Amino acid sequence: MNFPFFIAKRYINYNKGSKFFSLISLITIGGIGLGITVLIIAISILNGFENSISENIIKFNSHINISGYSDRNLLDHRLVETRLKSKIEGVYSEFSSYISKKVIISKKNLAEGILLNGIEPEFAVNSLSRIVKKGEIKLDENENGIIIGQKLAEKFNLDINDKLTVFALNNDQPPSLTNLPIIDQFKVVAIYESGMAEYDDIYAYINFNTAANFFELDDEVSGYNINLYDISKIDSIKTELSKMLSYPFYVRSYRDINKHIFTWLELQQKPIPIVLGLIIIVAVFNIVGAVLMLIIQKTDAIGVLRSMGANGKQIIQIFMFQGVTLALTGILLGNALALLLSWLQNEFKIITLPEQIYYLSSVPIEIKAEIYLLVSVLGFLLAVITSFLPSYIASRIQPITAIKFN
Repeated sequence: MNFPFFIAKRYINYNKGSKFFSLISLITIGGIGLGITVLIIAISILNGFENSISENIIKFNSHINISGYSDRNLLDHRLVETRLKSKIEGVYSEFSSYISKKVIISKKNLAEGILLNGIEPEFAVNSLSRIVKKGEIKLDENENGIIIGQKLAEKFNLDINDKLTVFALNNDQPPSLTNLPIIDQFKVVAIYESGMAEYDDIYAYINFNTAANFFELDDEVSGYNINLYDISKIDSIKTELSKMLSYPFYVRSYRDINKHIFTWLELQQKPIPIVLGLIIIVAVFNIVGAVLMLIIQKTDAIGVLRSMGANGKQIIQIFMFQGVTLALTGILLGNALALLLSWLQNEFKIITLPEQIYYLSSVPIEIKAEIYLLVSVLGFLLAVITSFLPSYIASRIQPITAIKFN
């Protein structure tokens, strides 16, 4: 066994003469472990928030949305659709027209304003199948089926096959004696729950052709949903479409539509470097303090080692091994604790959130090997650097000084 490593191991292990140091070792390991745990979980929560919210938003909005300014209808949609498809051939995985109008739904004495969306059945299956809690996504234009959110279903006490009444403006004009509102009944065929109250409480879906007939539209749509094979190309495709389409077409990405949400996420991330910096500082003091405490306690032993021929390099190695060993133990403990806490949160949703504020019902923690590896490597490098200074101090202690100290 290597001499410096052998001595460092003896210093770390518990024995009658080093009870105090054993306690310091445990405190140091615990401090480093907690720091690593907090660091990993903080980064994982940030990633989890952004990815979860992005996924939920994309389910409803698609990668790129083309609509009309001031929510006006877009004319000649079949001609425009053909032109757009040919322009971005091979880039989009899904291209679908939609109709979206503000309506009022009613059941008995309850009434609520919502956004009613007419979408293609295939787009409905691709977008909503993963979040449907009850019923079946079957938007048959002959059955007047409607898909609603869980929040809306609870508010109106609706279940599968229940019926509700929908009121809409005729020609988008205020109702009058000569312009009566459009009224029809729809049957609930499915209930979805996205985890985002902003959508579950407002969005309802019906068949595209049913919507066209209900709102009395011929060759008009509210817009187009486009999903891409490669989302990294979203900015270039959006720019290309914006140049190709003039007023009244309005081309936006899902980030543009939900800019307030992503701005909020960026705001949440700003204090994180400060928090992480404080955690790193605490970890540094833990390592330096533990090694210095050992040096003070073992000053006489250092004198003996130097008098027996141990050189400065070997003394440095002894205390470097000490600091790095404590740090590695703390890093492993921190990784295990972070993994356990993340799994418990994802599995049992222990920490819940108010959906109206955070857009999600529970704290999402993304478990990624890259995050654990990055934090662990950073912690290890930090341990090596911070262990060197007190180790160097120990190497400068002369035998005569150690004897006087004792």
